[in-house]
Amino acid sequence: MVSSCAPDDIIALRMTNQYVFYFGDGHAEGNAKMKDVLGGKGAGLAEMTNIGVPVPPGFTISTAVCTYYYANKKAYPRTLTRDVLKNLARVEESVDRKFGDRKKPLLVSVRSGARASMPGMMDTILNLGLNDETVKGLAESSGDERFAYDSYRRFIQMYSDVVLEIDREHFEHELTAVRERVGAESDAQIPADALRELVATYKKLVRSRSHDDSRRT
Repeated sequence: MVSSCAPDDIIALRMTNQYVFYFGDGHAEGNAKMKDVLGGKGAGLAEMTNIGVPVPPGFTISTAVCTYYYANKKAYPRTLTRDVLKNLARVEESVDRKFGDRKKPLLVSVRSGARASMPGMMDTILNLGLNDETVKGLAESSGDERFAYDSYRRFIQMYSDVVLEIDREHFEHELTAVRERVGAESDAQIPADALRELVATYKKLVRSRSHDDSRRT
């Protein structure tokens, strides 16, 4: 680990090979001194959790994973998937929702972080967990179909931009076209049925722009 990390933290990490750190329910596996391990954002979330700030539960993947990835021919630690699923289950239990569940879907925000502050350089994907089935559950549980499909189209756009590297302007063009077609002055005025159609349009756009079938939304 990097030398600016507290010595006790370095020793613990070497002994456990811990790559995923949970925070939530009033306790965090980390603190403000662990920026080199958790990144600035992760360390901040851990510290706020420990002092009693009502932070939604989640987990941070250590910066060591990035180091490992590039040092091992772009491969991840073999325990990473297991540890992510284990911590995801802890989040599910905490909020009484399940990732991928049709009736009570858990939606996850994925936010990048770094050891040092990098304003404007970090990426975010919101609403991970939405698909053609879970969006129906979100509409039912929230009582707001428009909200559900607006969240879904935002997820597709963010995922396509950050992961698939499809220019977001393609999606903005389609959004503008729908807004003009329904006579809406803002995105917030686009009705649910039009957003449902927009989701279908976005998915076609992803298929036409992606050359890897396995990565299609």
